[in-house]
Parts: sequence; structure tokens; C-alpha cells
Amino acid sequence: MSNDLEFKDIINIIQNHRQNAYRKINEELVMMYYEIGQYLSKKVNAGEYGEGVISKIANKIKEQYPTLNGFSKRNLYQMIQFYEIYKDNQKVRTLSAQLSWSNNLLIIQEAKTFEAKEFYIHLCLKNNYSYRELKRQIRSHYYERYLLSNGNALESLEPVVGEEDCPNTKLLDVYSFEFLDLPNNYKEKDLKSAIMSNLKDFILEIGKDFSFVGQEYRIQVGGRDFYIDLLFYNRAYSCLVAFELKIGEFEPEYLSKMNFYLEALDRQERKGGENPSVGIILCSSKNETIVEYAQTRSNSPTAISTYETKLIDKKLLQKKLIEYQKAFDDED
Repeated sequence: MSNDLEFKDIINIIQNHRQNAYRKINEELVMMYYEIGQYLSKKVNAGEYGEGVISKIANKIKEQYPTLNGFSKRNLYQMIQFYEIYKDNQKVRTLSAQLSWSNNLLIIQEAKTFEAKEFYIHLCLKNNYSYRELKRQIRSHYYERYLLSNGNALESLEPVVGEEDCPNTKLLDVYSFEFLDLPNNYKEKDLKSAIMSNLKDFILEIGKDFSFVGQEYRIQVGGRDFYIDLLFYNRAYSCLVAFELKIGEFEPEYLSKMNFYLEALDRQERKGGENPSVGIILCSSKNETIVEYAQTRSNSPTAISTYETKLIDKKLLQKKLIEYQKAFDDED
């Protein structure tokens, strides 16, 4: 038994150093691309290099180093773009070096504003996204949905350390469940079943700090059985998080039911040192006035969010952002 433990310790040491080595190699690689982009950008802007010269450089590299990939004409122009985007912001440039080159390219190509690029860099670092995961978040307009969710942070929760530098530490007003591939006339059981079949993607959407606890999680009160649709544990918040799934519009009685569940969880399941349980009611739609009335006299740590089963139109989100900003400016 002792030898097994010692072996595991040695493996952990090996893995830690291999990961550190990979991170260092990746950082050096990204900074090399940045420096190449810097050199070429200055030459092009000074009128010394034209498009033909960039092509010649790419061909020359291929001739002298035939096994060396990543230095085509297109890639060289991407290095120039990478440099020109981040040259005036050392902090973001330093953070970008911690991402893989493929993730960096994805961000500079698909995130349209500098603010969005910085956001996705932070998001990617916090969650250690793969290329596929990052692409999904950008394509589902996570940045815009995050900005529109300013009012949905749960005030009962303590701020997470470094929250300013780590996005997705608050709950969203609108979640995108396009990956569920639901039919047009689905039922609540279909929604639950689809989530369970796509649990990895569901956790990617709600945040990687969530760990799955159970489906139809049973609690017993007064000799009766009650079932919570989905129960998770959130490592960042250090609390249980109950999800209730509704296929229709939000109704005020949903909040009372969730409060009942949270009280039962805190009395029966909550462990010492954990924060009070949190609830998230996911509805296909909600009337903001009804939600405001329902929550006015409630101190419940429950967020009421909606979800979409198709990718949300980015133009619609951008329109809402403009309206949100205008309302904010009018208050000032």
C-alpha cells in the first residue's frame, strides 16, 4: 500500500512538471509569434515590405525548414494581426500568452471588439477551455449574454476571489441550450432527459465550477418525498445549487416551491463550512414585472433565468445591449 502511494506521488510530480513545461513552451511559442508579427508590422507600416515580400518570406522558411509548420503567408499575416491588436495593452498581451495559439486565433478572429477579446481571454484562462469549448462559448454569444445579466448576481453570496478578473462568476439571465437539439413540441421530461444526455455541454454553459450531484434528487419532509429536478454543487460558491426546469413562463408559485427545497437542503444536506444553498429556476420565458413582484418580499437566494433552445440572434442581443446602455446613461 505504501509503495502504491509513493508511486502516485512520483506520478503527480512528473505530471506537474510536464504541465509546467508545456505551459512554458506554449508561452514561448505565442511570444515568438508576437515578436514576428511586431517585426513584420513595423516593416509593412514603414513601407519596406509589401504583400509580395511576406509571400517570399513564407516560401523561404518553407524551403529552408520544410518540416516547420505554421509559417505560411496566411499565418504570418495572423501574427501581424495578433501584434497589432495587443501591442498597446501589455496586461492583456501577457494573459494571451497563456492561451494556446489556436485559441488566440479563435478569439482575434471571432470576438469583434477589444473588450470581447479580453473577456474571452479571462474566461478561457479561468475555465481552461479547449478549442471546441471556447468556440462554442463565442458562437453562443456568451459575452453579450454576460453583459446583459448584470442584475442577476445573487447578493447573498460572497464575491469570489478575483471575480473582477474571472468572468462567469455570476449567473446569467439567458442560457443557451442549442446543444440539446430538442424537437419543437418538447415536454419537461424531454428537457430533463436531453440535459442528462448532454451533461458535459450543460455544465460548460452554466459554468465549470458546477459538479453534478443528482437528477430528481429526493428530499423527505414531514414523511413525504419531494424531488428536485437537478442538484449541483458549486466549488466557487461552496454551496449546493438546485435547478428547477420549466417549459413555460415563470409563475410566482415556482419561487415558493424553490424556497421550500432550499430550506430542506440547508437543514438536511448542507455540510459544515458550506454556504446556504442557492436556487436557479429555468423557464422558457418570464415577465419581468411578475418576476419583480415575486422577488420583492423574498430574500431567497434564487435566480430566475430563461433559456433558448436555438442559438440566440446576435443582432437581438446587441440591440438589447444598446438599450441597456442608454437606460444606464439616462440614470446618470
